[in-house]
Amino acid sequence: MSTLTEQAFWDLVTAPDLGLDPQNVSDNLKLKLHDLTDQQLIEFDKFFGICMRKCYTWDLFGAAFVMAGCNDEYGFSEFRCWLISRGADVFESALLNPDSIAACTPVYHVNEQPYPYIDEYDLIAGLLYEERNDDELPFIPSGSDEPRGKRFKDKAKFLKQSYPLLFAKYWQ
Repeated sequence: MSTLTEQAFWDLVTAPDLGLDPQNVSDNLKLKLHDLTDQQLIEFDKFFGICMRKCYTWDLFGAAFVMAGCNDEYGFSEFRCWLISRGADVFESALLNPDSIAACTPVYHVNEQPYPYIDEYDLIAGLLYEERNDDELPFIPSGSDEPRGKRFKDKAKFLKQSYPLLFAKYWQ
């Protein structure tokens, strides 16, 4: 049984077509994960959890707010899933500079509005594991109760300063 490498994680989690709707992105990941062993599912889930914690920052929450009006914890979780689905390069760039997300194209739209969210993408491995084993994945604490860093100011002038590219592309 081979262990799951970080590169294998990124190969699995990255959407094959960045313009796909969120449901197709999720369905694609489900298909890929079916080939993993239970141990590899556990490892995949650990990698996903690490990524979710890494991008749990106020800077990225602000980017989600500018891009799509994201203003709650649930939406921010789904935004972070979308960010992970864009691949390692986009993810790492966003950690260093959240405004770099403006270069992500294409972005799926709903009612002509950007929709950078994937519902429950982070739960797919756990649900598959549970389906197979009639048991839950080992519990891993999610980390802090609040995003890291300083909360973003939600006034337009501050958002424009902090996220000039996202602001120009998405702010309405």
